[in-house]
This record gives sequence, structure tokens and C-alpha cells, in this order.
Amino acid sequence: MRLIVGISGASGVILGYEMLKALKLLPDCEVHLVVTEGAVKNFECETDLTVQDVCTLADVVHSNKNMAASISSGSFKTDGMIVIPCSMKTVAGIAAGYTDNLLLRSADVCLKEGRKVVIVPREMPLSRLHLRNIKEAADYGCVVVPPMLTFYNGSNSVEKQMQHIIGKVLMQFGIDYKHFVAWKGED
Repeated sequence: MRLIVGISGASGVILGYEMLKALKLLPDCEVHLVVTEGAVKNFECETDLTVQDVCTLADVVHSNKNMAASISSGSFKTDGMIVIPCSMKTVAGIAAGYTDNLLLRSADVCLKEGRKVVIVPREMPLSRLHLRNIKEAADYGCVVVPPMLTFYNGSNSVEKQMQHIIGKVLMQFGIDYKHFVAWKGED
């Protein structure tokens, strides 16, 4: 499996880091990473991680400015893309097909090639404009997995909440995540 992970400049960049850690556990998964300039700033503001800490978890790291990178072409086969977190600017770019950086171009390529694109939009409250752009992205083929809280599975910590979100995203690619607790039903 070959996946692209995009980390955009929304709050919650730790979700992107946790996604990379989960994918690193998969021996047959090649991860291509794109980190936006806004995400770099958010890693500085929100975490103790360096961008290098994040990049070491990927197999290939691409500059967001490199529009000639392998992942900018549909002839470079991937199984899809995860944008986590996905800023409202990035949602708008995806919805409009405005590909002025590699993250947006990669999402556009995946959509045009019929590959799965999962976005994890981070903002609240959502304005009507945000909702319109998210709906447009979904209409064009994106799977929208907002990082919503869950309670049925004993997620009583931020770490468990993030594990649930990571598990829900990975389910979209048929990947089982060992820390995900699925609903088992009630008798």
C-alpha cells in the first residue's frame, strides 16, 4: 500500500503525527508526506515536536512547494490520501480545485484518478461557508471524517480520542488499527 499524508496548518497537527505513527507500524505501507508551512508553525505552537521528528516517520517527504514531486502526477500510483488535520483553507482549495501547492495538487490528483481522499477538517464552530466547502469536497469524492469526540468506547483521555479518530480514518482504507475500539452492540 502507498498512501499520501498531508498535514495542513489547522490546529491539531498532533493528529497528523499520530497518524504517521500508526502507519509506521504497517510493514507494507509506503508513506509520502507533505507538511504545509502553516503546519510547521502549528507544530511549534502546539507541540514539543520538531518537523524533523514528524518527517522521520514517513518513507518519503516532499516539499509543499515542489509541484514536480512524484505525488503530483496521476501516473504515480497511490492508494489515496489522508489530510489530517485539514484546515478550512485546504478544504476550500480541494473543493475549488485550486492547486497552488503540492498538498492541494496531490488531493486533486487522487480525486481525478478515482482514489480515496479522506479529510479531517478542524474548525469550530463551522460557518455556512465552511459547511458549503466541506459539502463540495464530499460531493467531489472526499470522505469527511471530522475529529468528533466519542464516548461509547471508554475514550476518557485525549490519547484515546485521537486513537478513535485515527482508527476511523484508517478504516476507510481497510486498515485495522490495534488501538481502535469498535462498537460491539448491546444485548
